Amino acid sequence: MNIIILGAGRVGESVAESLVSEQNDITVIDHDPERLRLLEERLDLRGVVGNGIQPSVLRDAGAQDADMLIACAAADESNLVVCKVAHDVFNVPTTIARLRSPEFAEGDELMSKTGFAVDHVICPEESVTRYIHQLIDYPEALQVLEFADGRACLIAVRAVHGGALVGHTLADIRERLPNVDMRVVAIYRQDAEVDPGPQTRILAGDEVFVLADKTKIRQVLAAIHRADQSVRRVMIAGGGKVGLRLARSLVGQCQVKLIERDRKRCDYLAGQLPSSMLVLHGDGTDEDLLQDEQVGEMDLFLALSSDDEDNILAAMLAKRLGANRVISLINRRAYADMMQGSTIDIAISPSHTVIGELLAHLRRGDVAQVHSLRRGAAEALEGIARGDVKTSKLVGRRVEEIKLPQGARIGCIVRGEGSDSQVLMPHHDTLIEADDHIVIFIPHKRMVREVERLFQVSATFF
Repeated sequence: MNIIILGAGRVGESVAESLVSEQNDITVIDHDPERLRLLEERLDLRGVVGNGIQPSVLRDAGAQDADMLIACAAADESNLVVCKVAHDVFNVPTTIARLRSPEFAEGDELMSKTGFAVDHVICPEESVTRYIHQLIDYPEALQVLEFADGRACLIAVRAVHGGALVGHTLADIRERLPNVDMRVVAIYRQDAEVDPGPQTRILAGDEVFVLADKTKIRQVLAAIHRADQSVRRVMIAGGGKVGLRLARSLVGQCQVKLIERDRKRCDYLAGQLPSSMLVLHGDGTDEDLLQDEQVGEMDLFLALSSDDEDNILAAMLAKRLGANRVISLINRRAYADMMQGSTIDIAISPSHTVIGELLAHLRRGDVAQVHSLRRGAAEALEGIARGDVKTSKLVGRRVEEIKLPQGARIGCIVRGEGSDSQVLMPHHDTLIEADDHIVIFIPHKRMVREVERLFQVSATFF
């Protein structure tokens, strides 16, 4: 695909990096020539210097031949205007805008073709908040991803001593958890993938990816990690957009203490949050402050400032002082890769939380959902089987007959709609039916195109 990205900031850079790896033709527009030069040296893409809302700059970027425009500039108004210009002047088929303001929502009349012509809205801050909420709801998990309108979940969990399944083979799962249908789709041991065969043993320290019915998730987590106490006491370091959004969302659910370095911002936060939430003026890396505020009694400590180094230091300090679990917001991918699974329990990259949302709009075939795993190295893809035996590569075929790339595997099938739907763990002789939602684990992004083709019906299907 020919894709234009407006903005070479943190989100734009991460989006470009992810899409270039899939052999798309990428052009990035930014007003900073030095930033573009560094991107061009590191990635196989083209940079265009200028103001992206100007038709002449879009023309230089090849908007007349573009399949998609992704607007990731810092200002909402720039992203809205460039989508409008791209649609009205160059007839770009798909436009996606990063918008921070909750005033603009996907599907609103303002976003329609007669308005700003924005097909899809992404908001990294909202994505991060949703991501953290899942980790609060399931404190044992490293990642929780939903498929088929929430009927099935893919969870990543670190195996620990004492878990019912730890030390046992995958073939033993049915015997040890007879009432829980689940499928282990991947195991990573010391960052290397281990083939999840029947005789593969789950060891303490393994990162295990499991697909199961959402109603069974807590049982699965307890069997691999042991059940953790629910999150009730939370401390947030950093009262920026993400910190404030998260604090608001936790009203009535958790006791929250929020630390902010800027005094004026503290006054603003205090006016935005209920009196039951304590807003503290201070530095999240101040050991004395953390001890005075009893960080060691916190169920969860979150470092959510805009500074990666401060977030890493604050999270590591909180962990050393006794916080049960620590999460750090880290923009730089290299930092996130180093910190994940170290003293810091979970490292979250804002840009990578939105990659999956973007990928769903890029995938060919009838793809309903895409989630990026292991910081972009792997994917979990939900597709819908359409057509019939003559026009589909899936419908009417047994699982063993489906030609998946080596290493890719079907995790589950969701059959039916609404409350009548079933989450099935497929066996070799399971027959795929029309309109089945199929969740496939893809260990390497280079396999994505081959998997996408499975969900494309032939031209004879109407």
